[in-house]
Amino acid sequence: MADVKYKRIMLKLSGEALAGDKGFGINPPVIKNVAEEVKSVYNLGIQIAIVVGGGNMWRGVSGEQMGMERAQADYIGMLATIMNALALQDNLESIGVPTRVQTSIEMRQIAEPYIRRKAIRHLEKERVVIFAGGTGSPYFSTDTTAALRAAEINADAILMAKNGVDGIYSADPNKDPNAVKFDQLTQLDIINKGLHVMDTTASSLSMDNDIPFVVFNLNQPGNIRKVVEGENIGTTVRGK
Repeated sequence: MADVKYKRIMLKLSGEALAGDKGFGINPPVIKNVAEEVKSVYNLGIQIAIVVGGGNMWRGVSGEQMGMERAQADYIGMLATIMNALALQDNLESIGVPTRVQTSIEMRQIAEPYIRRKAIRHLEKERVVIFAGGTGSPYFSTDTTAALRAAEINADAILMAKNGVDGIYSADPNKDPNAVKFDQLTQLDIINKGLHVMDTTASSLSMDNDIPFVVFNLNQPGNIRKVVEGENIGTTVRGK
């Protein structure tokens, strides 16, 4: 294995990252690029787990506008993450990266059910594991899923790959020209400064289990690999 900072990572991808400029659905060139980026890290010998969101297919606000019950809307969102996971799996395997999808909602015809020990064994066997279907329960975001699964598989870090966002700022840099980018933060800094990086449940899980996370721009080629190799890009948030 190459000289790297993190040997087992949890990569959190937003659904929007797979849509690219289209804003909705899966953009074929974009998902192919994401797969290539993952492969470049896989080739370093890194054990990779992935949680992908579903915002490119379905957003909770859509359910609200329809007057839908929150739990029902969340279940639709879980199915959206499974569609994204299957598409990402296909793209990874087409370029020679063995991949397994595990879902928190059983659908054995297309994916494995989530089993922690089996997921860890896949990682040890040099297979990428994509966790789909969220936590399996409504009211929890895919950020929380990433933090939970990262703790369960003993990941060294959570890599929060953002669509066009290169780190954590004191304010929205698109609205406030005086916004300051942070290079290093702690979980307590996130809470005390009121920074909206991930939901509070995910943040608490990361802090309680002392898992650092790195927020960086997915759209910059090579960034996932740079984070794994320890380059100072984006913003690193220490677990405790």
